[in-house]
Order: sequence, then structure tokens, then C-alpha cells
Amino acid sequence: MKNLLRFITILFVVIALSALMAHLLELPNKMNLSKDNYQTVQQIYRGWSWLGIFELGAILLTIIWVIIERGNKKIFPLLLTALFFFIVSIVTFFIFTFPTNIATENWTQLPLEWQVLRKNWEYSHASRAILNLIGFSLLIVALLKERNGVNR
Repeated sequence: MKNLLRFITILFVVIALSALMAHLLELPNKMNLSKDNYQTVQQIYRGWSWLGIFELGAILLTIIWVIIERGNKKIFPLLLTALFFFIVSIVTFFIFTFPTNIATENWTQLPLEWQVLRKNWEYSHASRAILNLIGFSLLIVALLKERNGVNR
């Protein structure tokens, strides 16, 4: 049962991370797009909101994993730190990304301050990619520590 939890947790984290890494990797090219081109490109994200299920699922599954391993002195700190990074990432979404989505009606309307909103949106996604990559890495280190028998 423990292995199933770990597998599903890692799977949810990787699915969420893959979308965030796409945002990070495309950022340099998107920052120089004209208003019209940027608005056009942003339409590729229609339907991406379902990825929130994987982000929230990753957090909930990591919480369960943390609870199960609370007595494991070697990996508990790694799991708890990973959870911290995932939570900071979702808080970043709700502070920066989500309000920008609202202000632009999911990039269907560009207000006068669209360039400031673009920076908020793009850089919040970039920072979230890094936060989730760190969290993912910590989960992998925890798995490796446990697999090598140095977990208690």
C-alpha cells in the first residue's frame, strides 16, 4: 500500500511539474511577443485548469505520505520540506497567477496594464516550476534514502 501511495504521489507531482516546466521553458520567447501575438499564444492554455486536480492531489498525497513517515527521522524532513515547496507553489498561484487570469478573463481581454500582468503570470509560473522541481527532487531523494536502507 505504501508503494502505491508513493507511486501515485510521484505521478501527480510529475504531471503538474511537466506543465509548469513547459511554462518555464517557453518564457524567454513569450516575453518578447507583441500584444496580439501574446494574446493568441495564450489561448493554447484553454482547458489547462484541470491540471489543478493534479497539483492539489500532489499536495494531499504528500500530506498523507508525511503523516505515514512522521516517525522516520531520515526521510520525514525531506518529505515535509517537499510539502512546503508544493504549498508555496500553490500559494504563489493564488497570489499572482489566478488574479491575472481573472483580470485578463483568461487572456481573452488585455487591459492597458497587460505587460505587467504578463510579467506576473509568466514569472509566477516560472517560480512555481522551480518550487515544484525542488519538491519533486526532495521526494526522489527520500525514496532513494529509503531504498538504500538508510531511512531510520
